[in-house]
Amino acid sequence: MADEKKGFLLRLPPQLLDELRRWAEQEMRSVNGQIEWLLRDALRRRRGGSQQAPASRPPDPTPPPAAP
Repeated sequence: MADEKKGFLLRLPPQLLDELRRWAEQEMRSVNGQIEWLLRDALRRRRGGSQQAPASRPPDPTPPPAAP
């Protein structure tokens, strides 16, 4: 089955896990769902954005800060 997901153990520092948990709550996702979204987004960017972005909230319209 193509939609079958495989599990694995992921060890994270407690502070990182807390940050991910807060971010996931803001996005109305589970921590697992947030990590999956982050990984898919990172892979899409690495491939040059050739595939459609994962479903999410619209990007922040605020431009990044200018380099000094």
